[in-house]
Amino acid sequence: MSGPPERIAVGLVRGLHGLRGAVRVEVLTDRPDKRFAPGARVWVAGRPAPLTILEAVPDGKGLRVRFEAIPDRTAAESLRDALLEVGIDEVPAPEGDAVYWHELVGVEVRGVDGTSLGTVRDVYRAGATEVLVVDGGLVGPFDLPVVKDFIRAWTPREGVIIVDADGLDLAPPTSRKRRSRGDAEAPPG
Repeated sequence: MSGPPERIAVGLVRGLHGLRGAVRVEVLTDRPDKRFAPGARVWVAGRPAPLTILEAVPDGKGLRVRFEAIPDRTAAESLRDALLEVGIDEVPAPEGDAVYWHELVGVEVRGVDGTSLGTVRDVYRAGATEVLVVDGGLVGPFDLPVVKDFIRAWTPREGVIIVDADGLDLAPPTSRKRRSRGDAEAPPG
């Protein structure tokens, strides 16, 4: 298993804007004013050096961002669909029981009865809710919305999350005998 990531995503380039190299960014951070302030630097996978932010202005639900090294639309094209990242050492520790997504990968998920349901393999956002992708347990892979209705004990830093498996309607897959066409019963009559 690999260690913690070197960088963490703070934005996702969703498209281009105009001819002067601006990009539309979906914000993936709680601190957009700091992460996208003029002079701040972000990394893009595959680039040897970070990009310095020239300006960032509100644009719908996200930001319209320009970079010093991206002078025009042609140069901005290389950023389409790119994750914008900062060094993990630049990110403060979360407060209280909050955790970063990468900290959830590998955490065991158990039912209230102690049954292991698997481990968190991935995390994604659906609307305003984070969803854990759980795999490797008796019930097979499933998605676990991180909401109070299902979570009974949130202790990922201790390596476990307890859930209401009945509320999630989780049941072990049943073994079904497949019948070939030759084994099918003939219709009456």
